[in-house]
Amino acid sequence: MTDLGDIWVYLSSSPLLHLTLTLVAYLIGARLYRRFNLHPLLNPVLIAVLILVAVLLITDTDYATYFEGAQFVHFLLGPATVALAIPLYNQIERVRRSAASLISALVLGSLSAAASAAAIAWALGASPEVVASIAPKSVTTPIAMGISEKLGGLPSLTAVLVILTGVLGATLGPILLNLMRIRDWRARGLAIGVGGHGIGTARAMQVNEVAGAFAGLAMGLNALATAILLPLIWAWLF
Repeated sequence: MTDLGDIWVYLSSSPLLHLTLTLVAYLIGARLYRRFNLHPLLNPVLIAVLILVAVLLITDTDYATYFEGAQFVHFLLGPATVALAIPLYNQIERVRRSAASLISALVLGSLSAAASAAAIAWALGASPEVVASIAPKSVTTPIAMGISEKLGGLPSLTAVLVILTGVLGATLGPILLNLMRIRDWRARGLAIGVGGHGIGTARAMQVNEVAGAFAGLAMGLNALATAILLPLIWAWLF
């Protein structure tokens, strides 16, 4: 046991350890996801998060230490987001034909996502600071944290809520869309992109190219709409 402890102390000082743990956790999640025929409740991100949280708790590793090694994955979020333009370019004609309905759905979706979250938090007695933190939860993390800070919220709390929203959107979104009998891949992608941002978009990409393209577009435009509209509405109300 002493030897194993010494080995762990040595490995934990290397940034590559936590990068490797992150990749292994995701590969395990992806393997389970494929093994059970892409079941939405076995989202790879959700599985990876649960594995990593368990490892960090068992090894008593703080987040700052973990992030020091895993930040390379964080850096790749930028190029991955830019790469969403490729499937969007391939579906550009469908986007043009759906432009009017797409824009109206995006504005309503952005407003309802923020308003419903804020209203529920307010009804449950949350403080204005918490309400401001939860309002931008359907926007991709960096932008949501900036909006939260501008509204007087807690960016760190917003980051957690955004991740939870993305996991739930990717996990439960397809189930709800099936129950509502929504079959159009454009509508499905748009809904997942607005409600589940990056994690939901990744899920849509795995299922259908059209859905993935519209989800990527919805994720970007939802972030833009929320960043413009939410601070204006917040200032008007409060």
